[in-house]
Amino acid sequence: MAPMDNVDVIVLGTGAAGMTAALAAHESGASVALIERGSRIGGTSAISGGVIWVADNPRMRAAGMADSREDALAYFRSLNHGDLVDETLEAFVDSGPEALEFLEGIEALKVAVLPGYPDYYLDRPGAKPEGSRALDHDLFALGELGDWAARIYAIEEPKPLMLRETPLGGATEMPPMEVLGQRMAARQCGFGQAMVARLLKACLSRGIEPLLGVETHRLIKEGERINGIEGLRDGQPFALTARRGVVIATGGFEWDEDLRQTFLRGPVTAPASPPTARGEGLSLAMAAGAKLGNMTSAWWAPTLVTPDAPWASGEQRAQIILIERTVPHSIMVNRSAKRFCNEAANYSALGGVFHQFDPANYDYLNLPAYLIFDAQYAARYPLGTRQPGQPIPDWVMRGDTIEALAEQIGLDAATLAETVARFNAHAEAGHDPDFGRGTSAYDHFYGDRSRQGTAVTLGAIREAPFYAVQIHSGLLGTNGGPRTDGQGRVLGHDGAPIPGLLGAGNAIACPTGGIYAGAGGTLGPALTFGYLAGRTAALANG
Repeated sequence: MAPMDNVDVIVLGTGAAGMTAALAAHESGASVALIERGSRIGGTSAISGGVIWVADNPRMRAAGMADSREDALAYFRSLNHGDLVDETLEAFVDSGPEALEFLEGIEALKVAVLPGYPDYYLDRPGAKPEGSRALDHDLFALGELGDWAARIYAIEEPKPLMLRETPLGGATEMPPMEVLGQRMAARQCGFGQAMVARLLKACLSRGIEPLLGVETHRLIKEGERINGIEGLRDGQPFALTARRGVVIATGGFEWDEDLRQTFLRGPVTAPASPPTARGEGLSLAMAAGAKLGNMTSAWWAPTLVTPDAPWASGEQRAQIILIERTVPHSIMVNRSAKRFCNEAANYSALGGVFHQFDPANYDYLNLPAYLIFDAQYAARYPLGTRQPGQPIPDWVMRGDTIEALAEQIGLDAATLAETVARFNAHAEAGHDPDFGRGTSAYDHFYGDRSRQGTAVTLGAIREAPFYAVQIHSGLLGTNGGPRTDGQGRVLGHDGAPIPGLLGAGNAIACPTGGIYAGAGGTLGPALTFGYLAGRTAALANG
């Protein structure tokens, strides 16, 4: 075994939570080692939209937008189904603004309010229909990172615009191609890429260079205290000691088949995360005797598989569908060729509809599911990475009639025709008595804003050819793992903190349970607990 080096704090994982933890520890006076198993930085954070949800955040305060601790807690507690823990929920609500102020103060973030983006459950007390809790990133010039820019996950697919400039962020039109071309030339990026890039720049400027290619196999203990890691780096033995603590921020476990089968409820056929989330942190925490929480839960979402664009590592690639199921001239149907939900509902809640079990058939009632749309839709709206006006990909099923399309899919033709006819009649009348599509402000957010009223999301499916793609039961990441206290310390089975072990991000039991409060509902808690865990570790006694 190679000789051990010494630092104060080891952080495992280079996503948003991990880099925030590293920065918080450093600014609290600790020496830090930032460890990454892969050869790229950022993981799920890098491919995300990058939105951060924090109640009463500094940007909304600066804009004069009202919010309070009481409103935020009332909102979460109105959604509670037994998965909230007061200590960690209140730590997120109370420390979220402080974490953002810290990150902005050291130029590790540059964010702005995402205009008009509503909370997801507007009928609940404390919700903000006008938005303001969701924050978007300003553009970042990758040239500021030098050679490190090439190390960001999926940076070969640049996003040269801010979310608030796109339909995903509520804009009615995109920036002109000339502007996008200029940004590409200047190597400017937005979304999660900008978030990861700024955090990385802040780390590098403080001498925190990520150690890549480190497989952490074991946590080292001295007495009862976790004080280091052992494993391999580039195939060679590697060990490192931590005088004050180890922070686990390695992401979720959705790409590990055994962990997924063991813990998650319901089927998961197509995660929208990159195949870096394999549960190493969970395994390390379990071996250390951690108490677990939220293990059957995840950030559920309907996804679309894009077989012509797999991950670079070869795994099946999927992406969350938002606009595709919200805009007019489309519906989703299940194996019985019937609609089964409000297609425009928020994705986290909608993901649960795929877990409905039919005891008569001993199978999942709404899988397989299909998005059905027509030529009007194809001409006006995107489908995955395919933009309006571009050819429909070969893997999309099509038919000249609804009945012919049903035959392509393997659904009952008469039932599908009846389902479409019923939807068309309601769409033309401007209401959806079956599922209430178009009645919520959220339903309208991803719709066609060139239209008025419920027509932003309701539109008849009438013009041939007709198309179908399979919709999968997916997720953005898992949100279960070791329980922590309100300082980010991992708890043991006895409920007491395991000395020297901390956690943040999708690697821990999320402070908001399974509740996805609004856009950025993953990253808000991740950054906050990264901040808390890093600071707590740095201030611990060795």
